[in-house]
Amino acid sequence: MKRTKTKSIYRNPDAILTSDWHLRETVPVCRTDDFWEAQWRKVDFIVELQQKYNCQVLHAGDLFHHWKPSPHLLSMTMEHLPEKFCTVYGQHDLPQHNLDLSYKSGIHALLKAEKLNVIGVHWGQLPDLSRVIRIGNRKVIVWHNFTYVGKDPWPGITSPKAYSLLEKYERYDLIVTGDNHQSFSVNGMKGNLLVNPGNLTRQVADQTNYQPKVYLWYAEDNLVEVVEVPIEKNVISREHIDEKQRKDERIEAFISRLDMDWEMSMSFEENLKRFFETNDVSESVQNIINKSIEQ
Repeated sequence: MKRTKTKSIYRNPDAILTSDWHLRETVPVCRTDDFWEAQWRKVDFIVELQQKYNCQVLHAGDLFHHWKPSPHLLSMTMEHLPEKFCTVYGQHDLPQHNLDLSYKSGIHALLKAEKLNVIGVHWGQLPDLSRVIRIGNRKVIVWHNFTYVGKDPWPGITSPKAYSLLEKYERYDLIVTGDNHQSFSVNGMKGNLLVNPGNLTRQVADQTNYQPKVYLWYAEDNLVEVVEVPIEKNVISREHIDEKQRKDERIEAFISRLDMDWEMSMSFEENLKRFFETNDVSESVQNIINKSIEQ
């Protein structure tokens, strides 16, 4: 367990901060293990923390990978979800990314079953005082909103940097954000704090070395303690990416070899067949090309 600023660690935390669980029944293409069991082990780890400290769990959105979880996934979530669980709607939790349709969602079903509370600032909304959670003497915003630190994650990004959010919303002591699947926390000039917990499970190949985390938050001093969520090693594969790259290279090589004189009296299909016969073109590439022609 990694700790930051040790002043508060001898008291129980006031909240566990987490986000972007993306619970799902389908298996991410990059996973080589039993992902279904792996995701529940992560959730159960947070359950144990919640039971140990008897505090709230503040989740910043995208509880599900798709807004319409299967009955099996929904019942398993009911079985495994921590007590005192509070969340907001992320875009993955909403039909058509539309908050007005939230009543159709899996989160709404859990709300009706009294398995969680829906609080804070949902995806597409802006903070205001009506959406503030008060814990002790602290004002807290839980918000599914992409923010980041460091260099821009892509050209032309319009999402705000974390320091800008802390400056703009300095009236709030703690801002918990979701959507960005990276973990970080930053302090503002006014003593406020922003925590982006990151995602709970690794579902894409470029997160091979990613370490999921949750944050224990201590309200009195507005400090956090980092807790690493245990992960399994060697369960992320890049084979699907490498295979796609190999296919792309074969197709590019094929196209480059088309720089030749074709018989103008023959149809395109006849020229193509002759090319296949006189060149070493793999059957898989031929199938791809033939399917494209048929469409």
